[in-house]
Amino acid sequence: MVIQTQELTKYYGDKIGCNKISIEVAEGEAFGLLGPNGAGKSTFIKILTGLLFPTSGKAFVLNKPIGNVEARKKIGYLPENFKYQEWMTGVDLLSFHASLYKLAKKTIPAKLDEVLDIVNLKGHEKYRIGTYSKGMQQRAGIACALLCDPDLLFLDEPTSALDPIGRKEVRDIIIKLKDMGKTVFLNSHLLSEVEMVCDSAAIINKGNVVSFGKIQDILKSKITLKINAKINDVILEKLSVFGSNLIHRNDTIEISIENNDDIPDIAAVIINNGGKLYELTPSRQSLENAFLSAINGGDV
Repeated sequence: MVIQTQELTKYYGDKIGCNKISIEVAEGEAFGLLGPNGAGKSTFIKILTGLLFPTSGKAFVLNKPIGNVEARKKIGYLPENFKYQEWMTGVDLLSFHASLYKLAKKTIPAKLDEVLDIVNLKGHEKYRIGTYSKGMQQRAGIACALLCDPDLLFLDEPTSALDPIGRKEVRDIIIKLKDMGKTVFLNSHLLSEVEMVCDSAAIINKGNVVSFGKIQDILKSKITLKINAKINDVILEKLSVFGSNLIHRNDTIEISIENNDDIPDIAAVIINNGGKLYELTPSRQSLENAFLSAINGGDV
């Protein structure tokens, strides 16, 4: 595992930052950290990056204890509220960060070309940062975080202030990084973004993990099946066997089922028992609904 925590806890005096968090992040996946403001997300990331010490618990990053210098050399980090000098050009900015990483001078030009290509900023590197759009500045920040060729990249709210085009550009970069075998740890308030690019996620509230697992498992809930059909009492009775919360109004039926495999069987029951099926539409809850349900203790 690239990240593994065991009951990781941080107190600020008598206030809980994060409480007994135990998660695992696999190599090469995009992992989403979700939670309302003040939930403990920033505290958790700062512990993993070695910027804070935990009060108790254990954590391993890249198979090393948190804070290990060798592991930190292979970590990239883009904070949420970064601000770069507007008078710098893109090349100035990247060269400065390359010096902070202590990259060998002879390797810097090739490395700059590489990261500029990854974030699609080639051709803009000689312009001043102050002329960049918000999306370009965000991509420049990601480029800085990639200079050390990290195995693990932390991105804190990378799309929160971007327009739809800028968000798609960042999503495409995350997907590209996954294809390169890198692990991306994404902290975001934009649940749709996490749902589109992440393989796994954790939802935390008041410092505690309230949901954790693969995205498809977090979303794994009963399927709501909306049916437009003419049915009789025999069909209605047989449909009730498939699931719960069956609602029948005129020619509309709603039923909650747990298995996609039941859908063709439900269609067969309607057709084979004298009914007329006009429409059948399955739907699952979104990550937003799963998030609200987890935060509210099961009530959306």
